[in-house]
Amino acid sequence: MAQHESNAASRPRVREDILEPDLPIIDPHHHLWDRPGNRYLLDDFLADVRSGGHDIRASVFIECGAFYRKAASELMAPVGEVEFANGMAAMAASSLYGDTLVAAGILGTADLRVGSDVARVLDAEIAAAGGRMRGIRFIAKWDADEALNTGRYKPRPGLMRDRDFRAGFSMLAPRKLSFDTMIYHPQLPDIADLARAFPDTAIVVNHVGGLLAHTRTYVARKDEAIDEWRSGLRELATCPNVYMKLGGLGMPYLGLGADKLDAPASSEKLAGLWGRYFEDCIESLGPERCMFESNFPPDRDSADYAVIWNTFKRVAAGYSADEKRALFYGTAAKAYRLDLS
Repeated sequence: MAQHESNAASRPRVREDILEPDLPIIDPHHHLWDRPGNRYLLDDFLADVRSGGHDIRASVFIECGAFYRKAASELMAPVGEVEFANGMAAMAASSLYGDTLVAAGILGTADLRVGSDVARVLDAEIAAAGGRMRGIRFIAKWDADEALNTGRYKPRPGLMRDRDFRAGFSMLAPRKLSFDTMIYHPQLPDIADLARAFPDTAIVVNHVGGLLAHTRTYVARKDEAIDEWRSGLRELATCPNVYMKLGGLGMPYLGLGADKLDAPASSEKLAGLWGRYFEDCIESLGPERCMFESNFPPDRDSADYAVIWNTFKRVAAGYSADEKRALFYGTAAKAYRLDLS
């Protein structure tokens, strides 16, 4: 039974009974930051974790442009974010704040466009991460609609086929680092090409591959865009080193509309809005290569943390126990080399 609770600091909240509370979860995608009027640090994340009763065993911190070194060069400044994340992880690992191993894995960022010189950044981030460095994320999303090109990096079309970019990418495998990326669905063939060129590097595609079917540019040909996205998923399926994150659909710019509902959505409502896209990903890549993600705090524009995980559990209700374990825990543990024993 869901009930609404007024919250003066944000949208009204939805409280629900927790589905499958004993199902172990690794949340493989969240951020921590302190921005003007938008603070989301360790205590905020843990408050969300505790708000529902889901069994969140560990999490993976994903870069978000936070706490860069002020005095460093532009290339080396992101090392500061890894230092920060490792500090948060050390606090969580003390058990003083509960049992969730926040930032058990850390993904920093590095500008692969500089070629092999990116090795300096990678080595510095590994040194700063206290054994928790698992990879980097580079936001490579690009579309002909300039309004959609809002990432910190401003990549050009075809970036992932660029010689300098690939020279930088080649520095990852020797360091056992994975590669996360946030793209738009027309770029899925570029990811497949990259994955074939670097079969020893795990590539994790964020947010179901950036489906733009509901945005202003694509909505007039929504069905065609969804077919194009599904074709891209099938191509990714041929690349065994590619994983997919199932989440991120609560971000307003993707246009699915949960943030604009008159009342905050229940997990049942969200499963109806988002479920078919998650199911398409699972059908194409299999549960062993897909992982549910909270994408917090960006997705809180559409739903509470506990409600989002209830949504995922509703979507996964028809899968076997082994498949659920992969989707909620095992795939993330494998992709990010997390041993929580």
